[in-house]
Amino acid sequence: MTWAKPAQLLIAWGVALLLSGLLVLAGERWPEPLPIRPLLLWSLVLGPPGLLALWLASRWRRCGGGEGQSSNGTHEQA
Repeated sequence: MTWAKPAQLLIAWGVALLLSGLLVLAGERWPEPLPIRPLLLWSLVLGPPGLLALWLASRWRRCGGGEGQSSNGTHEQA
């Protein structure tokens, strides 16, 4: 068994825990809520999924040519 995957998982978990702690400290330092800006809010809500969709679509086009598809009819539905 290789330890690369568990080590990567522990590093990612540690970074997430560190960021969470920093956010808690920042919340204690600046307890006033931030003003709601609709444009910023919608860009943060819709931006990452939109970028992910664009990235997936670009990779999907590159994989074209019928890769991964069965054309010999051996996988027929019963």
